[in-house]
Amino acid sequence: MAPSSNSSSRSETGHIVPPPRVADLEIKDAQLIFSAVWSDLQAEFGRENLRFPKEFILLGGAPGAGKGTNTSFIAQARGLTCEPVVISALLDTPEAKRLKDGGNMVGDREVIGLLLRRLLREEFRDGVILDGFPRTKVQVECLKLLVDKMHMLRREFYSTPLSIHFRQPTIHIMVLFVDEKTSVDRQLFRGREVKAHNEEVRRSGVGELLEERATDFDQALAQRRYRVFKEQTWDALQELKEIFHYHFVNAQGSVTEVERNIQHELEYQSTLELDPRTVDRLRAIPVASEIIIHARQELVRRLDGYELEYAELFGRVAAFIEKKMMPIVLRHAISGVALVNAEDSCLEDPVALAMLIDIFSERGYHAAVDLHRIEIPEHFDVKTGQIKCRLKKVYRIQVRFPGSEIRRG
Repeated sequence: MAPSSNSSSRSETGHIVPPPRVADLEIKDAQLIFSAVWSDLQAEFGRENLRFPKEFILLGGAPGAGKGTNTSFIAQARGLTCEPVVISALLDTPEAKRLKDGGNMVGDREVIGLLLRRLLREEFRDGVILDGFPRTKVQVECLKLLVDKMHMLRREFYSTPLSIHFRQPTIHIMVLFVDEKTSVDRQLFRGREVKAHNEEVRRSGVGELLEERATDFDQALAQRRYRVFKEQTWDALQELKEIFHYHFVNAQGSVTEVERNIQHELEYQSTLELDPRTVDRLRAIPVASEIIIHARQELVRRLDGYELEYAELFGRVAAFIEKKMMPIVLRHAISGVALVNAEDSCLEDPVALAMLIDIFSERGYHAAVDLHRIEIPEHFDVKTGQIKCRLKKVYRIQVRFPGSEIRRG
């Protein structure tokens, strides 16, 4: 008779080896976990409806790093309007509670299943912030497998009417870093705030009680929580560094400083986010950051060239700006914008218009010139009824610059 699958076996040395537990096998094999979850989703929703977010922002960080504080700012920076998916809160949902009530552990397989189901909601189609994912190496591997599946679906539906639902996925790993002392101080500070809030709620009966975490009231526990993060979640996040866009943000400073650091990390990079076909279509149009790199040097070269090659015209344009335009500009110093209509003959030369714009640019202004052609009646022929007109050229020049701030008390 074949041995039972639950029976023990003997090693070569004769020692009894206990059978592996299903939970252990499940926790350690990401491929098995993901395949099982994916099969369930495909059977329930159908392949054509496995539509996941275009952009994932995986928000990680030590306790007290400011994930909750900065989530709304990150969402605003990326134009996301949906609520973040907080993994700890996901594990308190009715679905997760049903699993617990059935005697099941909420391990990696359950986390992946709950998360992928949540991400199929239409509200997350453009993007989502995941707070607290991934936390284990199995979850890291499952994330890689999910991205592979998304690319596969994109190729499958690429030339079909459904292609818009399977876009190029973009994954941002954003880790807010604080050192151990800052993490512990912030945890304990949060504990004091929560305690004071809850005492006031109990006294007045107004408001809702906030969760009181044991780690927020005990320094040793707060230190342990930080070290567990460094040993487990930190290692998991590091494994993604070579694959996805990885943003390591210094979160030690003030809220304003951290927001500035986040904004810098999330600067728009179209070649990483757009569909390759779209990138090819726009490739010939340079991005602003490329054309301004040497703009100052080129401006200096052009101005010196005007002086060397067109000295007389350059002098006329500079004198026109000084005597005719600047008095008007000065009268608009508060608003920061001046509109000047001019008919000076020196502006008829296209080189003169280029000079005018460059001179204002060098002085810190932004100038734009618009030519208006107006027909002015000059002679009326009584016999034929014909009207002879002359063409009047009016150069409308708009000059913009930082205006003055007036404080009103």
